Amino acid sequence: MRYWWVNQNQTFRQEISGGFLWSPKRKTNDQRNPFYESMPEVAPGDVIFSFVDSHIVALGIARSYCYESPKPTEFGSAGSYWGAIGWKVEVSFREIDHRIRPKDHIQELRSTLPDKYSPLRPSGDGLQSVYLTAVGPAFAAILFRLIGPEANQVADLGHAVSRAQQLSPAPEPTLEEWERRVETAIRDDRRLKDTEREALVQAACTSVGSWSSQ
Repeated sequence: MRYWWVNQNQTFRQEISGGFLWSPKRKTNDQRNPFYESMPEVAPGDVIFSFVDSHIVALGIARSYCYESPKPTEFGSAGSYWGAIGWKVEVSFREIDHRIRPKDHIQELRSTLPDKYSPLRPSGDGLQSVYLTAVGPAFAAILFRLIGPEANQVADLGHAVSRAQQLSPAPEPTLEEWERRVETAIRDDRRLKDTEREALVQAACTSVGSWSSQ
């Protein structure tokens, strides 16, 4: 399982309500963009931190690998200069109640920032040139702790989805099939106590259904 940071200032509402990430393949001058090229690296079960207006406002779990897709019509005039065909990843998003401002915690986060393609400046300010970029486990762990229980549930569910994908890597045809595979992965994890397993199954199925409807 990997961790990703996405800047969604332009398309937050469309992507959150639609349950996806979408980016062009290249810049308008046809040059490569490392933050668009991150899209094909996303895998089911990866956790995504949604950054909007200087805050982490939502968490997501990738439900698919990246695939080619036309620019979403719901974007309207947003990104009018983007190419017509780009990359898309299906994601179950959940807006969180405890929204944190990473800049307020930059003293703790700074040492865990990626050396390359960091989502934040050393000052804690966001980089608007970033769309999607990978962040490390140490960085993610700090964000999980700062956000609290909402984030811990996402982390557990992300691990379950990753295990389900490893056991059965075929594409997910439906939400119901995805839920069944997550439940199977949790029930087969012998590291969990029976009470933990049942609680996690219940939380996973509830979360998947509720996230998909948001």
